[in-house]
Amino acid sequence: MSEALIHAEGLARRYQMGKTDVHALRGVELTILPGEFVALVGPSGSGKSTLLHLIGGLVRPTAGRITVNGLELGRSSDRQLVRYRRDTLGFVFQNFNLLPIKRAWENVAVPLMLAGMPLAERKARALSILGQLGLAHRAEHRPSELSGGEQQRVAIARALANRPRLLLADEPTGNLDSHTGAEIMALLQKLVREEGLTLLLVTHDPGIAGYADRTITLRDGMIVA
Repeated sequence: MSEALIHAEGLARRYQMGKTDVHALRGVELTILPGEFVALVGPSGSGKSTLLHLIGGLVRPTAGRITVNGLELGRSSDRQLVRYRRDTLGFVFQNFNLLPIKRAWENVAVPLMLAGMPLAERKARALSILGQLGLAHRAEHRPSELSGGEQQRVAIARALANRPRLLLADEPTGNLDSHTGAEIMALLQKLVREEGLTLLLVTHDPGIAGYADRTITLRDGMIVA
């Protein structure tokens, strides 16, 4: 069996809202292997986005441990977490989060710029990924000139720019019609299979979860199935 890419033990996250403690996650035990495509499902407030944020190193656990790619996130310094997010992760969001004044290839190249890659190299890398995703002919267009599906493909290309091991996707089809959403899911499924990526996806939609290798259901901050 492959060594786990993600491993959580007794993982908990508590928030303070006024005088009230909100337990977003309670004692989660989780193992995800390299190359898996896993869907996190559950009602609003079940803890699935909190779990995604913990895996992304965006928040720290209140209790328990979470290790990703050999790094224990709760004990890591801020600098280590910045490096972890840059080198290990790719994020895909519901709202695309593209820079409106930047062309498609420039949006894809943002992580490469932050990593210090020279302009010519990062443009070549961005154009290569856009070509892989069928968007070479749209590389010079700005987000307002692209359809929703094209914008999400650009966002996926940006997530792939630094060759991550792990993709985290939060409702990536939430702003798309069903046909375009199916195209995006087929693309993500293909990337997992052909590129050896691990994909962790949050969704409310059972049809979208059906693309995954397995589904983890959360309710009230706990894994129930």
